[in-house]
Amino acid sequence: MTRLLLAVDGGNSKTDVALLRADGSVLAALRGPTVSHQAVGAETGAARLRALAAAASDAAASDAAGVEAHQADLAVLCLAGMDSAADERVLAAAHGGGALAHEVALHNDTEAALRAGSRDGWGVAVILGAGINAVGVSPAGDRVRFAALGTISGDVGGGTWLGQQALGAAIRAHEGRGPETALEALVAARFGEERAIDVTMAMYDGRIPQRRIAELAPDLVAAARDGDAVATRILETLADEVAAWATAAIRRGGMADLSVPVILAGGVARGADPWLTELVAARVRTVAPAAELSVLHAPPVLGAALLALDAVAPGDHAAADRARTSLSSADIPVAPAID
Repeated sequence: MTRLLLAVDGGNSKTDVALLRADGSVLAALRGPTVSHQAVGAETGAARLRALAAAASDAAASDAAGVEAHQADLAVLCLAGMDSAADERVLAAAHGGGALAHEVALHNDTEAALRAGSRDGWGVAVILGAGINAVGVSPAGDRVRFAALGTISGDVGGGTWLGQQALGAAIRAHEGRGPETALEALVAARFGEERAIDVTMAMYDGRIPQRRIAELAPDLVAAARDGDAVATRILETLADEVAAWATAAIRRGGMADLSVPVILAGGVARGADPWLTELVAARVRTVAPAAELSVLHAPPVLGAALLALDAVAPGDHAAADRARTSLSSADIPVAPAID
């Protein structure tokens, strides 16, 4: 019987799923809303994921001759927020039991990015999305993980942090507490306000949700590229932090003497490339001179698919290449409305 594999990349803002065969041929790929237990609760997240998986199965059955809608044999779930043993227990209970697939394997979403970006499945990945996280996997398979719990674990970086820095710099300039910066005008324009201080007050009284502050990250990157000194210093601080995560993983994983792949993933990494990548590379190579840095542009669900193939067809490079070819594009269709 042909094995069906379900690959899932469940982030904080969206979820991508892919249904594929054990030979790497992709039958369907769809995008839906977040299934994060931290954002919507474990029960709602599990229900959403089952609905998204069913939609992918239906799409595969309608698009491919000889394919019937069927439950997957193995589901590999790479999920944001799987940061502790307690999270693992909650997610195993929510997604296990056979409702989603006959067998379910759980990973943190950092591992999807690493597997997608590393040809051989080892190295370091630093994720710059709304927040920041990293993972390291040595050639022997030893894993390096981080708490990655935000400010309570000392984290600096990600889109939310960049947005906070952009708004803060704009307000300090407005009030004379800091140097002039192009961020004053950019922050105001981003939210259709006259002045940056108007953005702060709108967030204070709830007219602009504070979670939208991450939308300022591209404006900060743009200001740095145009030579704004304030924005440049902020991005240099981000480069310091990204390099700190990467080099910690390299040291702890015993990879400093290797040509270690270092993958930068997430919307901030893509948006700030190559400016940020070059800064990070210079810092990382002080610890690992042969490190090879790259930015992941393929959707991380590719990594979940490759992890699934590693489980059922280890060493089958043709299957892996087939999946890479099909899932290398970020253009994944949005599934029909899923509550």
